[in-house]
Amino acid sequence: MIMADILKIFLLIVGLLTIYVSYWLIAQALFPSLVKRAQQHYSTPVKITLIGLVAAALPVIFGVVIANLPNPALKLAGVTLMVIPALLGLVGSAGLTLRIGAGLPAPSDDQQPWRRGLRGGILLALTFLLPFVGWIVLPLWTLVSGLGAFILSAKASTHPRMAEPPIINLTPATGEV
Repeated sequence: MIMADILKIFLLIVGLLTIYVSYWLIAQALFPSLVKRAQQHYSTPVKITLIGLVAAALPVIFGVVIANLPNPALKLAGVTLMVIPALLGLVGSAGLTLRIGAGLPAPSDDQQPWRRGLRGGILLALTFLLPFVGWIVLPLWTLVSGLGAFILSAKASTHPRMAEPPIINLTPATGEV
């Protein structure tokens, strides 16, 4: 194996891990309240993992079936059907990175709250370097549990709390008619 092959593999891995961290930071920047709710849902990891598995099963199965059809447009539709749950899982798993980053507080967190997500994202991405478990199990669990956290967080945002109705004074005013 020559040095070029080693560098190629090394840079591909570093690039992939950088992409993960970038998606988590983008999700935190674009959807801060959803990611904050997803962070809270990671207190029940088994529940969100099961919800994510159920939610991902149908699109992935249909996506594989459609992607194996001979029509190129259907192949694209099948791949898109498989990628959408993964992207939603990345948005939801940004809550996991926030949870990890919150466990490692720093004095600058008040001025730069995005650093929690960066710290947690880097640490989570580094766990993906562990052979076999980190290559397969952890990334898949992160995406599946992230999809479950996204679903629960998005569901919570669709039902906003009702504001208290204003108090109306129905007593007659004193004055001329």
